[in-house]
Amino acid sequence: MTTNNSNKGIIYNPSEDVESQHCALIVGKELDQVKHTESQKIELNNQQAFITVNSNEAIEDAAVKSVKNLGYNVITTKASYPVLGMTCASCASSAENIVKNEPGVVNASVNFATGNLSVEYLPNMTNTIQLQKAVLSGGYDLLIEDESTQHETLEIIHTRKFRLLKKKTLWAVLLSIPVVIIGMFFMEIPYANPIMWLFSTPVVLWLGKDFFVNAWKQVKHKSANMDTLVALSTGIAYIFSVFNMLFADFWHQRGLHAHVYFEAASVIIAFILLGKLLEEKAKGNTSSAIKKLMGLQPKNVIVIQEDGTERQMAIEEVEVGNIIMVKPGEKIAVDGIVTSGNSYLDESMLSGEPIPVLKKENEKVFAGTINQKGSFQFKAVKVGKETMLAQIIKMVQDAQGSKAPVQKLVDKIAGIFVPTVISIAILTFILWLVWGGQNAVVQGLLAAITVLVIACPCALGLATPTAIMVGVGKGAENGILIKDAESLELAKKINTVVLDKTGTITEGKPQVTGIKWYNNDDTAKNILLSLEKQSEHPLAEAVVKYLNDTATTPISMFVSITGKGAKADHNNETYLVGNKKFLTENNIIITKDLLKQADEWSNQSKTVIWFANSKLALSVLAISDKIKETSAQAIKEMQNKGIEIYMLTGDNEATAKSIAKQTGIKHYKAEVMPQDKANFVKELQQQGKVVAMVGDGINDSTALATADVSIAMGKGSDIAMDVAKMTIISSDLTKIPQAIKLSRQTVATIKQNLFWAFIYNLIGLPIAAGILYPVNGFLLNPMIAGAAMALSSVSVVSNSLRLKWKR
Repeated sequence: MTTNNSNKGIIYNPSEDVESQHCALIVGKELDQVKHTESQKIELNNQQAFITVNSNEAIEDAAVKSVKNLGYNVITTKASYPVLGMTCASCASSAENIVKNEPGVVNASVNFATGNLSVEYLPNMTNTIQLQKAVLSGGYDLLIEDESTQHETLEIIHTRKFRLLKKKTLWAVLLSIPVVIIGMFFMEIPYANPIMWLFSTPVVLWLGKDFFVNAWKQVKHKSANMDTLVALSTGIAYIFSVFNMLFADFWHQRGLHAHVYFEAASVIIAFILLGKLLEEKAKGNTSSAIKKLMGLQPKNVIVIQEDGTERQMAIEEVEVGNIIMVKPGEKIAVDGIVTSGNSYLDESMLSGEPIPVLKKENEKVFAGTINQKGSFQFKAVKVGKETMLAQIIKMVQDAQGSKAPVQKLVDKIAGIFVPTVISIAILTFILWLVWGGQNAVVQGLLAAITVLVIACPCALGLATPTAIMVGVGKGAENGILIKDAESLELAKKINTVVLDKTGTITEGKPQVTGIKWYNNDDTAKNILLSLEKQSEHPLAEAVVKYLNDTATTPISMFVSITGKGAKADHNNETYLVGNKKFLTENNIIITKDLLKQADEWSNQSKTVIWFANSKLALSVLAISDKIKETSAQAIKEMQNKGIEIYMLTGDNEATAKSIAKQTGIKHYKAEVMPQDKANFVKELQQQGKVVAMVGDGINDSTALATADVSIAMGKGSDIAMDVAKMTIISSDLTKIPQAIKLSRQTVATIKQNLFWAFIYNLIGLPIAAGILYPVNGFLLNPMIAGAAMALSSVSVVSNSLRLKWKR
């Protein structure tokens, strides 16, 4: 199906076949309730819908939500682009609103600390070029290069920007010093005013030019930001001073002295530039975790050719299947499997574990890990964006760019902050005119300028995202991958943790430790092997490894029954493999000697599985899965923090009881089906508990999606990691209390930052307006206000950086 460009298409469906016009009518009726949809054409297939809407107006989110509510997939594109030209939190709010108002944009978010736009849009309605044009019209720009080169380009832009800012700041400070010295101490020297004018003009009109240019762009879009405040305050001070210098008689005739404020105008710009320089430097430190991760990938690799010769190749050229040589001390370039040789690898940057791991033939190696002393060859399995390192970098970037729930409130405040401050400044001037007495105009103007200077929304805008950036980065460095800011903020509230058993509390490497056959007759073991070879259950793999010297036999009608076992036919006879419950449901007879052996193994914490034909249990197998060394310690640590621990397992009661006893778990449930795990999580939530679900398998994915905070074990299934909001790369449970502690530290830092950002403005604005003047004659100097404003942003970023040094 091709889209009609004259229409505004909401959802794109690549298929030509129309599944149900009836469903199309349901969606149509739903969309009739949505504003701006004059007429629509709907076609459906495979739970996807394509809709065209004949309308010139932007399609609201409601249209997309309506279709989603009906159970159809909305095909959207999610992307992240750096926004260039932002100078404050209000800029981020302005850029975000510009993108949100573009037709076809479902959701958009701009993070001032990371400088990134995260956008979800409908690909047949808009594209990156249109989004860039929209952002350009607001005075900003989007870097829409390919991701592989985006980071390097951004580094070049930031380096260039930092150098220019450094040069401007240096010149502004040097030129402002003589203005301040004359203005404060030598006002009576000949030509004092013209000298100050000479030095302050390049500071205001050349070094501070960007403030005025950006403010004008904001005016054209009927918005305002920090540049507006700086341009207004310094512009008014400068123009007022020039007027007083050239037309001093205007004031003399009215019995007033013609003061000039060149020092205020130039020093404000110098301080703000200095603040920006320190802020940029500090913000660079908050993203050091990403830089470290990116630095783990080598630029070149040695590929072994088919004829056995070695060839050096750029990492971008490596393809799946290439055999790569790794020498001592080299970094692994891509994910792969060892084909020859062995060595110890340092996987600490992926797992947070300092102990090197031995890698032998057929074992996995990951990009970014560092080879120790040996050398080996491996086959490339995942390259480019598919490697675990690339996915970790993407996940960390997305998490650092995401917004915590508290940030949404701050964004709303930042959006109305600048207009409010301008209103306060105007009101301040009016009140001074009414009650200011003899010098009302001059003092009112100075007070208004000081209000504009001191009230900067930057500290407010940086309070949350800088703490999130540092928190997520610190987590990544310690092997805790956090997908979004919301889960990082919520983790501190966790009071209940639900643990899966296999692969979470235990190693997840089950081994058959014993097998007993009915009447010692093992003639059906080839049927057992054939059944287990087709099963996807983790325990099946252990049975296959145990029976690896046995030949398979043809089976038919294979059926896997989740949470119970599997069955298949051979020579017109049905065979079953699974738990005891599965056999009982199928009325299978179990002999006393097999039952006695099964009970004995269960009491030893071993998992028992049964093999039977349609009438009789033929054998019982014992499978043992070792408890991880750190599981009991992690469980005790969480219990000491007042967190309730529950263990859910599909295993039998005796094994579950034994594992719970060994690890100190008080609450457990055995023989739990996958859907029951999710229901159990819901029950706990209904009791008012904040639940974290920890699992590693496909069968845990529903429960993970249901929990308040979902945590996956990094050595588990990809589906579990996709669903989970956090991933523990090393699969070590002690990382969970660490993640909770990190959440507490991050949220505490956010609260501190917001407190200081708010208190600074609550105290600073009234003082700047002159509230203390009637009491003690104190008026805040605009220069001091400029210094305070610059330091407020720096203090917030510096406070966030303190997180880095906490344990």
